[in-house]
Amino acid sequence: MKEFKISLCFIFGLLLVLPMFSFAFDEHKTLAIGAQAPDFSLPGIDGKTYTLQSFRDAKVLVVVFMCNHCPTSQAYESRVIKLTTDYATKGVGVVAINPNNPSSLRYDELGYSDLGDSFEEMKIRAKDKGFNFPYLYDGETEVASNKYGPVATPHIFVFDKDRKLRYNGRIDDMENPAKTPKSLDALNAIDAILGGKEIAVPVTKTFGCSVKWAEKRIG
Repeated sequence: MKEFKISLCFIFGLLLVLPMFSFAFDEHKTLAIGAQAPDFSLPGIDGKTYTLQSFRDAKVLVVVFMCNHCPTSQAYESRVIKLTTDYATKGVGVVAINPNNPSSLRYDELGYSDLGDSFEEMKIRAKDKGFNFPYLYDGETEVASNKYGPVATPHIFVFDKDRKLRYNGRIDDMENPAKTPKSLDALNAIDAILGGKEIAVPVTKTFGCSVKWAEKRIG
């Protein structure tokens, strides 16, 4: 009888805890295809404040969630730079947002970088790597990041001229920049939008480092 009571207590406790886990997983839901681009107001490393209206003239808007410390994000920096250069004359706007709360970054996660994800360190990273796109900080409040719901860094969202989400997921299928990717997912999506065509694969699975949400703060 005693064991039975303990089991009942365990089950009852589990039922109370499960909804909390469910809420945690649902809290950062990724923006759905066809949804309107959420507005934002975020500081850039250039001293300007950017909103969605800052890119109103772009035929296609590419929003990339990336950061400093993540080796996968680092591996894609040159490809985002090239994308920005190659598509600038085609009316494609590119903006990068760092979603990470610096206080949620563990010391062992800095093994591949000499920089963390603070605003000041973003300035250093961008200068060293020659970023040619606005690099915005959302780590303090993560308001914009919560609206878009990136799963990892990097995670790319591609919007058409009406700012409807047409593609979200990985940039391509090859993390190693020394190797040639087989599937240029993001570029294919951008080309399809510019050509007035449907996107064959509008959602792909991302890979990289998990987003450092504020609730994961250390200490």
